[in-house]
Amino acid sequence: QVQLVESGGGLAQAGGSLRLSCTASGLTFGRYHMGWFRQAPGKEREFVARISWYRGGTTAYADSVKGRFTISRDNAKNMVYLQMNSLKPEDTAVYYCVADLSFDRIAVGGDYWGQGTQVTVSY
Repeated sequence: QVQLVESGGGLAQAGGSLRLSCTASGLTFGRYHMGWFRQAPGKEREFVARISWYRGGTTAYADSVKGRFTISRDNAKNMVYLQMNSLKPEDTAVYYCVADLSFDRIAVGGDYWGQGTQVTVSY
């Protein structure tokens, strides 16, 4: 059974930082592309970042987070991270970890989803 478990969410002030973690189990982690999505209240779920399983880890970001967020992975630990800097109130959302075998497809969704972790950024 595949499980993706996010952690690290919480409350931060604008301009601050948070680091989200996602622990994967039940899949061959080194063969899955990983990503992060988020959903703010009253809004649709949106893509945030993705990282390939290839050596070197090709990454891609939504324009809204480019230059502020960094996605990374540790294949030895079956974990993917999202370092969020220069947080803004509009970053407030539930953040979801996603896994998929297709790097293209993970930009719009994925085979497996975590339960989400709340990030709240105050003024």
